[in-house]
Amino acid sequence: MQKKIKLDDVDKQILHDLQESGRMTNVELAQNAGISAPPCLRRVRTLEQEGIIKGYHADIDGEALGFSVTIFAFVGLTSQAETDLRDFEDMVSQWDNVRECHMLMGETDFLLKIVSHDWDDFQAFLTGKLTPAPNVSHVKTALAIRSRKDLPGVPISIGDQLEDSNE
Repeated sequence: MQKKIKLDDVDKQILHDLQESGRMTNVELAQNAGISAPPCLRRVRTLEQEGIIKGYHADIDGEALGFSVTIFAFVGLTSQAETDLRDFEDMVSQWDNVRECHMLMGETDFLLKIVSHDWDDFQAFLTGKLTPAPNVSHVKTALAIRSRKDLPGVPISIGDQLEDSNE
C-alpha cells in the first residue's frame, strides 16, 4: 500500500495547474502558487520523486491520426490465480492499441480500452489476439459512440474547495 503524503495548498495548486497544463512554465506555476520560482521547482521535483507526478504527456487527438473506433472490452479469465492475472496484464501491456487495462472485482476480471482505425481493424485484433489469448474465457465488447468527458488525473481540492470546472 502506498503511503499517503501530506500536501499543503501550495503543492495542491502546483498539481492542479500541471494537471491542467503540463506545459506551464515554472515561473507561471510559482506565480499561481504564490511562491518564488526556486522553491516552486524544488516542490515539483519532490512531487516527482515521491511518485505523485508520474510523468508529462501530450493529449493526442486519436481521430486526427485515424483512430476512429474506441471499444471497451470486458474480459473474463479461466483462472484468477495471481500469476495468471499478472501474465494477462503483461501480455496486454505489449498490445499498443490497448490504451487502458483495469482489473475489476465482480464477474468480469478486466476492462480494456481499445482504439482501432476502423471496425475491421478491431475485429482482426479481437479474433486474432484477444479471444484466443491464453486463459481468456470470454470477452464482451461495447462500442463507444462518443466521448463527452475525458479528464486526466484526479480532482484536486485546494483549501476547502474541491476543484470542479462545472461550477
